[in-house]
Amino acid sequence: MKGIRGISRLSKRFYASGSTGQSLAQPLAGLKRSPRADHAYQDVHVTKLPSGLVIASLENFSPASKIGVFIKAGCRYETPGNQGVTHLLRLASNLTTKGASAFKICRGIEAVGGSLSVTSSRENMVYTVDCLRDDIDTVMEYLINVTTAPEFRPWEVSDLTARVKLDKAQAADSPQIAVVERLHEAAYKNALCNSLYCPDHMVGNIQSEHLHQFVQNNFTSARMALVGLGVDHAVLKQVGEQFLNIRSGTGATGAKAAYRGGEVRVPSNSSFVHSAVVSQAAAAGTGQALAFSVLQHLLGAGPHVKRGGNTSSKLVQGVTQATAQPFDVSAFNASYSDSGLFGIYTISQPSDTSAVIKAALAQVKAVADGSVTAADLTRAKAQLKAQTLMSLETSEGLLEAMGTQALAEGSYRSSEEIAKSIENVTLTDVANAAKAFVSGKKCMSSSGNLVNTPFVDEI
Repeated sequence: MKGIRGISRLSKRFYASGSTGQSLAQPLAGLKRSPRADHAYQDVHVTKLPSGLVIASLENFSPASKIGVFIKAGCRYETPGNQGVTHLLRLASNLTTKGASAFKICRGIEAVGGSLSVTSSRENMVYTVDCLRDDIDTVMEYLINVTTAPEFRPWEVSDLTARVKLDKAQAADSPQIAVVERLHEAAYKNALCNSLYCPDHMVGNIQSEHLHQFVQNNFTSARMALVGLGVDHAVLKQVGEQFLNIRSGTGATGAKAAYRGGEVRVPSNSSFVHSAVVSQAAAAGTGQALAFSVLQHLLGAGPHVKRGGNTSSKLVQGVTQATAQPFDVSAFNASYSDSGLFGIYTISQPSDTSAVIKAALAQVKAVADGSVTAADLTRAKAQLKAQTLMSLETSEGLLEAMGTQALAEGSYRSSEEIAKSIENVTLTDVANAAKAFVSGKKCMSSSGNLVNTPFVDEI
């Protein structure tokens, strides 16, 4: 593809500089930098084009590259008439496009040892390719075809029905996924109530017209971010200008999420009861959202050691004291662009469910009443900072952080800035977050043998 071929030359510069014994951190040491190199090497560069498309990159001089297209096209943008369309879009990533057949996409990417994957959340869809940097031009061609020129041939879309059913069956086998999906269904009236999975009544009823219409409305330049690791920013910008300026405008305007609270109970013969109790929390990117994140780690965000018991968690300690035995209890926290959910998630035996839930809620109330010490707050901040920094150690985590921030804010906050913001959270901020949960309208989702599980109005 014209405009992409230059990317492959970067590896020659990388290996040539490496052969001289120079440090990888400063591969051009001793040479005059280009006038366009406004930032230090290995800084994240972000550019917003006039079309609204955001370009973000980090040249880490790795022999392997990762490039993603982030799009504001999560399931929250579905309508009652096309519910489940994003589930099929995830599965349709390797179908025939206007520039390549399904076989050519699969064969072409595998021939160079690359991979193409698609993930989605309630907010965004992410198309990602991995490859050796010598082969970026090849895989980028397929990435652009998949995101800008899908055909959605009716017979290929119809063949996806079996895979949709398999995905739904696998999700149903996971109590955690089922409880969280139903929690959102009960918590919101619209937008965020939409499931990541195609609802039963729409399985087999999503046609190619639904896919085309959804892409037309949501896959616009102003709703996209092109993000790369191991690529030159100038070349990535050129790719965005030439190939991703596909549609102007902001696309369909999604409805603002409306929290309502409520309850969903799914009885079964399972030997364990999974329950989540939440209230509305803060939107992502706000100071209050950061306070909820610190509160989550203060209460207990789950084991920090593989197969650990999380005995240092306030929730686990409180439940163990109340029931004389440990149970799996953790704080639940989810933040979105215009809303959020915070609460507790418990896994217990049916006979102990009521005691476990009430003991966990009592721990949150204790924090709201001011029982938190400075040592507790310091520990929680350290855990949150460690989790944030460790998530950026992998290419997947770093690409996700860059893409999510670029899409939401048009910029990127360094790990140092994030750590400083976490450090600024006070005891009062955390107590206020706990008070917001305690006084907020509750929403509850439960699955299992619910004979001893309290209703939401009983807690």
